[in-house]
This record gives sequence, C-alpha cells and structure tokens, in this order.
Amino acid sequence: MGRKLDPSRKEKRGPGRKARKQRGAEVELARFLPPEPETGRKKLSSHGRRRAAKRRLGAGSGPAGRRPLGGKGRGGEEEPEPTGQAARGRSGFSDGNSKWLAPAKAKKTQPKGNHVELSSDGEVEEGWEMEEDDDGSSEEMVDDYGASSSEEEELLPIEKAALKQKPDREGLSEDDSEEEEEEEEEEEEASKQKMGQKEEGPDLQLNLDIDEQFKLPTSEEIEKEDILFISEPPDLHLIHQRIQGNMEVLQDFGAKREEGRSRQEYLALLRRDMAAYYSYSDFLLTKLMDIFPLPELVNFLEANEVPRPVTIRTNTLKTRRRDLAQALINRGVNLDPLGKWSKTGLVIYDSTVPIGATPEYLAGHYMLQGASSLLPVMALAPQENERILDMCCAPGGKTSYIAQLMKNTGMILANDSSAERLRSVVGNLHRLGVTNAVVSNCDGRQFPKVLGGFDRVLLDAPCSGTGVISKDPAVKTNKDEKDILRCAHLQKELILSAIDSVNAASETGGYIVYCTCSIMVEENEWVVDYALKKRNVRLVATGLDFGKEGFTRFKDRRFHPSLKCTRRFYPHTHNMDGFFIAKFKKFSNAIPQAQKDEEPAVEAAAPSPVPDTITEPPPKKKKLEGSKADKEQKLPQPALKKKHSLQAQRKPLKA
Repeated sequence: MGRKLDPSRKEKRGPGRKARKQRGAEVELARFLPPEPETGRKKLSSHGRRRAAKRRLGAGSGPAGRRPLGGKGRGGEEEPEPTGQAARGRSGFSDGNSKWLAPAKAKKTQPKGNHVELSSDGEVEEGWEMEEDDDGSSEEMVDDYGASSSEEEELLPIEKAALKQKPDREGLSEDDSEEEEEEEEEEEEASKQKMGQKEEGPDLQLNLDIDEQFKLPTSEEIEKEDILFISEPPDLHLIHQRIQGNMEVLQDFGAKREEGRSRQEYLALLRRDMAAYYSYSDFLLTKLMDIFPLPELVNFLEANEVPRPVTIRTNTLKTRRRDLAQALINRGVNLDPLGKWSKTGLVIYDSTVPIGATPEYLAGHYMLQGASSLLPVMALAPQENERILDMCCAPGGKTSYIAQLMKNTGMILANDSSAERLRSVVGNLHRLGVTNAVVSNCDGRQFPKVLGGFDRVLLDAPCSGTGVISKDPAVKTNKDEKDILRCAHLQKELILSAIDSVNAASETGGYIVYCTCSIMVEENEWVVDYALKKRNVRLVATGLDFGKEGFTRFKDRRFHPSLKCTRRFYPHTHNMDGFFIAKFKKFSNAIPQAQKDEEPAVEAAAPSPVPDTITEPPPKKKKLEGSKADKEQKLPQPALKKKHSLQAQRKPLKA
C-alpha cells in the first residue's frame, strides 16, 4: 500500500528541509512509463467549468467586450459571412470540420489567460491556443455559439497582473528554492549553536564556580540539612559535589583553604558527607579514614558498591582446567583464566546456564570459590603425606583445595565449631571426591588438648567482615568498636592454639598461615604482633608475588619490622575481596618463660587479655597426673591412708 507516484505532477519544492525532495525522479521514471499522447488533456477546474457554462448560455446575447460574429477581425477588417461548409461548422460540429477543430501539432505558445481546448466529447475547453494553420490563416478557435476563445478581456486586472508575473516566477523558482533551502539550513545551524551555547553556559559557569573555591557550610546550614534528612532523602548530587570540592581543598590545603578554618573541620564535613552518600556508620568510616589516604579511600568505597567477579576453582582430582573450560564454553559460559598466579582458577563473565547447577558442578569438576580464598592455601603450600589441620574449615573450599594439592594423600583434619556449617563441608567433600579428610566439631581454642603434632595449620579466623562489604552491605552499619575488639580477642586465642598444635620438629612443615577477610589493623597486624611476642615463631614470606605489605606502624602503635612479610589485598587494587595473610614458622615447641612477667603489661596494652590457661600446655599436665596415679597404685594401703588424710587436711586451706 502507499501513495502512487504520478510523474506528470510537478514536485513541490518547499523552502524547508522537510519539503526538499529528490530531484530527477521524473526523468528516471519516464524510462519505464508508457509515452504520453501528443494531445495532452487537462481537466478543467470548477471555476473553469462555470465560466464555460456561462459562455454557452450567453453566446446568443453577445456579451460586452467580445467580438460578435461577422464583426471586425484582428486586423480591423470586416470578415465575410461564412457560407456552405464553413457556415455549417460555425453552427455545429461535424465530421467535415473535425480537422479544423483539432488542435494543431505546432509548438506550444506561452499561455495567456484561460485558453480553449477540444475535449473528448467535442466541446471546446480551456487549453492550447491555436496558431497559423497550414493555409496560413490565423483565425481563432470559436466555441459552439461562435464566441471567441480569447478570454483576456473578461479577466480582472489583478488576474492579468498575476499572469504576467507567473513566467518570471517559474523561471526563478528552482534557483530561489535552492538558495532558500541553503539559507534556512545555515539559519538552523546558527540557531542550534546559539541554543547549545545558552544551555552550556550555566553548567560551565557552575563548574567554574565550584573549581574556583570551595566554601564550608555554616553550622546553621548543617543543622537545616540534618532536619531535612529526617523528613526527605538527602540530595546525593549536591553531597557528591561537596565531597569532590572538599577533597580538592584537602589535597592542597595550604593554598585552597578558607581563612580561619582548620583541617579538622574539613575532615569532619568530609566524613559526614561520605557517611551519608555511601551509607556507612561514623565509626567504620573513621576507621577507614585512618587506614587509607583520601583518594584511595574514595576508590575503596566505590569498589565496595560493585560486586566482585564470579570465580571457580578447577578440581584437578577429577579434571583439568582446559577440559573444564571447553565443556563450560560449549554450554554458553563466557570465561577466562583467573590470572598468571593461579593454575586452577577461572573467572566467569556471563553464562546462559546457572553456574551452580551444571552437570560439571554436580559431578565435582569445580568449586565456586572467591579468588581471595585461593591465596591462603597457596601460601600454606601443603605437601603430600602430611598431617594438616584446617581449624575453621566451613564451607570446605580451602579444605578441598588442600586435598587437591596433596592428591588425596596424608590426612586433613577439617574442624569447625558450628555443626550446621559442617553439613556443607561434608557435602562438598563428597561431591569433590576428597578421601583423606576427617571432619570434627570442636572449639578451636581447645584444640591442643584434642589433638596436636600437625605439620601445618591453616587458620581462617572469624572476623568482622570489613573486606567483603560488597557481599554483605549490612557490615556498613552494624559493626561498632565492641565487635572489632571481640573478634580480636577471639583471634588471639585461636592463633595461640594453632601455634601450639604445630610440631616444630616436623621435617617438612612447622608452618602456620593466619588469614582474615577483614582490613582492620586490630584484627590483623595487632594479632600477629601479639603472637610473635607470645610464642617462638617468626614471620616468613608468603610466596605470593602481589599484594600490599602489612603495616609496621599504625597511628601511635609500632609493630615488629617483620610484618612487612604479611600481605594485604584490597577490592579497588586487586579486584578481589579484602584479605589479610600472614605465614609463621615455628622454630621451638617451648613456650617463652618471659611471658609471665610481660603478661600484665601486654594485658594493659591489649584491649582483651588472653587467659592464663593457655600459657601451660595441657597435655603435659595430663601426663603428670597419669604418672601420679600410677605411683599411688604402687604404694601400700597404710601409706595411701596417710596421704588421703593429709589431703583432707589441706582442702580447707585451698578453699
């Protein structure tokens, strides 16, 4: 469907861009259309038909202004009355005068007014004006009633003037239309540029105002904002602009600060704005501002708003990474190797199938595991046929990775204090095909009493979770100082138990790896420095080529210089969860004797003391008690009675 193209119609050349049409279409279409007849017909308009009817009705009366029949011709001479066939032609049309009435095949003349033309039914219509015939006569066409075909005399003056101007318009129409179109295009472009300048003007001026000088809001303005925050949501765009301006001032504080304003005022406003913009508690944001410089702090906060990429670990007990990658690609998974530092990791960009429900996953060919969770096992570097303890093993990713590196040899004791979380551990170990693991449900702080003498120990201690905010945004607001100190106290107890569980005389081992998914100094460097003072251990290199060094000084505290061997990982620099890793080497099973004298001082400095029961190894007490019982059995009965009587006398004193 659509409008049909009529090549005979003249295209309209409007002045605007929308009215512009492709030129030359009539020429191209003329090749495919049938040729037009030489005697073109043109329909009369309604006005022309009315005038033709008037001429028929008023032919007999001879309207004024027309030349009557038998009157003077064009030259002023009288014309003779037609006789015979000519007279019959005047009174009506016949076959004899059809040639005379047919329009001549001569060239077209310039139209003057409304001209006459022969219609299909023999009537004279407006159209072409006749020129000289073959005989050389220059008579005009006459209608049925003998009226002249020239109607210039009956036109109004204004119509005559319009007809005179029409040829000039037609000759200049094409050139004028092109010029008008070009002029209008130029005007449109100029108007667009003006509008663009008007629109950009305020924004550019606003940016200049911001860049020129940042002014701190007054206390009254801050109070008004606080009142508005209660009823309405904050204007995040305004807060973001204020954060940027504030940071620019703090980076060049001496040159850009306001007179009479201190650095603490700028920092307080920045902390308040960041807490409102990123939805952090004031306590946690203060801690983060102590750890990171200001530009790095913004990058860290922005990285926590973006989820980390999905990573999987290939289970080399059942398949190879190349085969697994090919199988997943065939299922519509877009993936890449995790990095040069990992031989088993794969990063998943997108997938048409659920990663946790593929046949390969159910068959135990891979494990969904974060990239940062691979690093502690790589630092531990387990060897075949060793005895290894995973003190906090749930959900089993690190345990299965250790078994994979050991090729299902030796023995792994997978322990966790939560019985519910151990269900996932058992399920993953069965699915992945691990056969050298023993699962236990014990408190890690009591583990030296349960079993000891391990070659290596991995302690993934429970922490505040400040490194995995992208997974758990609730950490932004639900952590306070008590939670941090409570976690630090538990971690100090666990790390001492882990050190006591390792055999320093092991031929291949004697290593302890301590790691947390937190970036707080109280949970990382502080705990490691405490372990260095309490046990005969030293820090060694983790074997990881990347990562930032740990802190040797933080605010007013000074840590052991060997803490440079520890490694920190951040989401904004390494694109993985925040993590801390430290590797110890135990060089003696003996406990330092100086700890009894230093204990009060350490307890005063530390926020949470370590109980005295840890200082003496409980297995030795058990041995002593067993030897005393054997001696009592060997003694005779009278001696036993005397001994019991003496013990009964001493009991009140003990109470």
